[in-house]
Amino acid sequence: MAKARKPLVVIGFLGITLDQGTGKQRWNKWRPTLHACGIPDLPVARLELLTTGSHAALEAQVLADLAEVAPAMEVRLSRLPVENPWDFAEVYAALDDWSRAHAPDREREDCLVHVATGTHVAQICLYLLVDTGRLPGRLLQTAPPAMPNGARGEHAIIDLDLSKYDRLKTRGAKDQREHHAFLKQGIRTRNRAFNDLIGRIERVALASDEPMLLTGPTGSGKSQLARQIHLLKRRERRLAGPFVDVNCATLRGDGAKSALFGHVKGAFPGAASDRAGLLRSADEGLLFLDEIGELGLDEQAMLLRAVEEKSFLPVGSDKPASSAFQLLAGTNRDLEAEVRAGRFREDLLARINLWTFRLPSLAERREDIEPNLDFELERFEVARGRRVSMNKEARERFLAFATSDEARWPGNFRDFNATLVRMATLAPAGRIDLATVEDELDRLRGSWRASSRPDTHAAFLGELLGAKVDDLDRFDAVQLSEVVAICRASRSLSEAGRALYAASRRKKSSTNDADRLRKYLARFGLDFERVRGT
Repeated sequence: MAKARKPLVVIGFLGITLDQGTGKQRWNKWRPTLHACGIPDLPVARLELLTTGSHAALEAQVLADLAEVAPAMEVRLSRLPVENPWDFAEVYAALDDWSRAHAPDREREDCLVHVATGTHVAQICLYLLVDTGRLPGRLLQTAPPAMPNGARGEHAIIDLDLSKYDRLKTRGAKDQREHHAFLKQGIRTRNRAFNDLIGRIERVALASDEPMLLTGPTGSGKSQLARQIHLLKRRERRLAGPFVDVNCATLRGDGAKSALFGHVKGAFPGAASDRAGLLRSADEGLLFLDEIGELGLDEQAMLLRAVEEKSFLPVGSDKPASSAFQLLAGTNRDLEAEVRAGRFREDLLARINLWTFRLPSLAERREDIEPNLDFELERFEVARGRRVSMNKEARERFLAFATSDEARWPGNFRDFNATLVRMATLAPAGRIDLATVEDELDRLRGSWRASSRPDTHAAFLGELLGAKVDDLDRFDAVQLSEVVAICRASRSLSEAGRALYAASRRKKSSTNDADRLRKYLARFGLDFERVRGT
């Protein structure tokens, strides 16, 4: 027994020009909407007829003619709220909203999306909605007869799921791979999670002009990635202006407002001339505010207005200036904790937190240490014009240390780059040997011990504990800082426990390192996931 045919639904725009026709002669003219509903082997159960603007006379004529061509067919007329039918964003949004409310039920109905009528913008939007599955159907292309007074016209059904159209999708996939590779220039990684992160950042960078926030520890590569995002956006014509890089930690006191927002002559003692400011310098370009958590509350309030309204008041001026910049922010702080502590504005965080991406530390990407070893030596050669290699024993010794729990890398890739530059500079006869590596490892150990002095612990723990850090005894601050450092350098609670309680384990006086560490962290209201920042 033959399977029952599903009711067929056709979706298409009213052809403001092509569907026109009056008098008896209109039946001798090819009119695409009538043609689509009169194909003998495609009995249409329902026509979803879309239109923009007001075309009452044409609508009435076409509806009357459709009643003659297909008297059993249901016709639903929808007027989309579109003011400019050539505005891609407006048309796509209106069609997307309509599809959410009126798209056919793919389980019960077949759907053809007619793309012979409507503006080119409307046809492209319909194609995209079918390609992405928002409109569950196939494309219907109709065309007038090849000869005057010939057949009623031609039609073709295009199923984008068929393999013959795969090359359209693989073209897009190829472009995406190229974007991905472009965004990773200067970044060597084997880490799958980091590769996935770069892919998400690429998609957002090309699809959105809203602020983006890059978080992660100092030296994790935020500045490098920000520059690549700017180059990618420029290459794809998402923006035309410059890249303006600002480290907010260098903006202090009264000069911060002037540096960011500019000033007018005479605004304060020493203001001998007008100053444009960095926001205006970034007009039509990308403004990267690194360490945005270091900005003062007044500057944060001014920045919020500039982001939302693209205008701001230079210092000493009562006339607003404007700048159509795109904002990319970076921080190594926990901005939500800063909000709770009253050091960061909640409304500004809400505005810049739409797209947030956390860059992992070097300790979280230990598989990337070896490829970055080779990359840093290549960079040294380009910068200094001198090729440096590393002998086998030296390479094995360095990698064994660099990927171990002992290697903290608190400065992440900045530390790693400095390490390779030092060894390459001191390499005898352009070849890093075992003695050079051992000298550098001793220097690193000493440096990392010095950075753990008690007076640095409050700053180190501040991002985790906020104001509660002031309640810590000095002894507890020293101990907790070391525990946090080990946790951040470890991939799991168990690994951190093994590193912290190695001596107890050797003496067999500790039976559960992970549980012991968990209870220790709980004393301070912490857990492993929070310490790791995941």
